[in-house]
Amino acid sequence: MLFQCISTQMSITIMQLGNHGVVEQHGFARNRLWSVDESPPLPDTTSDCHIDLILKQSEEDMKTWPHSYELRLQVALSPRGDLILTSRIKNKNADGKPFQFTFAYHTYFSVSDISEVRVEGLDTLDYHDNLQSKIRCTEQGDAVVFESEVDRIYLSAPPKIVTIDHEKKRTFVLRKKELPDVVVWNPWDRKAKAMPDFGAEEYKCMLCVGAARIEKPITLRPGEEWQGRQEISPVPSSYSSGLLDPEMIQQMQRI
Repeated sequence: MLFQCISTQMSITIMQLGNHGVVEQHGFARNRLWSVDESPPLPDTTSDCHIDLILKQSEEDMKTWPHSYELRLQVALSPRGDLILTSRIKNKNADGKPFQFTFAYHTYFSVSDISEVRVEGLDTLDYHDNLQSKIRCTEQGDAVVFESEVDRIYLSAPPKIVTIDHEKKRTFVLRKKELPDVVVWNPWDRKAKAMPDFGAEEYKCMLCVGAARIEKPITLRPGEEWQGRQEISPVPSSYSSGLLDPEMIQQMQRI
């Protein structure tokens, strides 16, 4: 099952990523109490298995980010097992003021051994290295592999990114829309031990790969709405970013 392969630590970053902004670390949306959306927009999926959530500004939020907004999230599971996240953010300011924000999904994958995992589709891309004062670097390898702490924002990434777990013979394809960047993070041993909500050895069996919009923030005028989407598909372990499309592989398996 797909949900068994993804940690429950799936969160949304709105307003900023890490300390790339003026509000709290990773923004405030992930730390707020959401409500079930009683009047959601028409779904983007034909799946009957979905939930619609909504978050609106609170008095506490207005102290640090004085804007009126609606943030909607639809979480859907397709008939073939794809996990689809669709987010909508609308400017509800009555004073005519625009606002600007960045956005990221924090998708925590459960992996067998981080040293046996590779992320494909990011080769030759520029990225900001948060371990080196956010300097801009260029990916030199044909895939991202893990031998130490990694905290990067890959810029203008293709719409399809692949995470391959060799030991578990499991592969995930991440597809994204209106989210040009990709966050890749693993804290490794030293930082894991220093994090109060992270087990000292848990870095060995997790990896964060998520679609984002960081380099070029989104600006919305009152009444305008932005929509972003991330889809995660489980495919056979032999799949890689340059080979067959997952839909074609699954069709072949049903023959």
